[in-house]
Amino acid sequence: MAPFGLTVLRLCVGAVFIAHGAQKLFAVWAGPGLAGTATMLGSLGFPYGYPLAILLALTEFVGGIFLILGGLTRWVALALAIDMGVAIWKVHYRHGFFMNWSAEPGLGHGVEFTLVLLAAVLCLALAGPGALSIDEWRSQSAEAEARGRARMRKV
Repeated sequence: MAPFGLTVLRLCVGAVFIAHGAQKLFAVWAGPGLAGTATMLGSLGFPYGYPLAILLALTEFVGGIFLILGGLTRWVALALAIDMGVAIWKVHYRHGFFMNWSAEPGLGHGVEFTLVLLAAVLCLALAGPGALSIDEWRSQSAEAEARGRARMRKV
């Protein structure tokens, strides 16, 4: 059953990243859209806010889709880990550990949620996608093909 634990993690984290990427890309669910994301990145001191906003939004949105499908999981998880590491460093660290549950004005969210997402994608990068994934299917196909070649050499 252990591979299914990774599957549950992969599906849940993928859904979270799709939602956050959609906020940045399409301005849905009270998201800022590309223009708002670019403005936010500029206020954090990043140059080239709009191209970086596109990269960030696509990394989260497409990365979430790839996580759900279980394709290129380790590479996607690494990209998302970098995304979360930068978010902790540039956005959340200065606000402490906890989220701003009371929505107190002027106080942002701490690292709590972002740290959990970072740990989750690092887990997927290290352990793999688990069951029911494109990566698992490709791995099984490659192993079967290699066994077939090995049998042919014995003949």
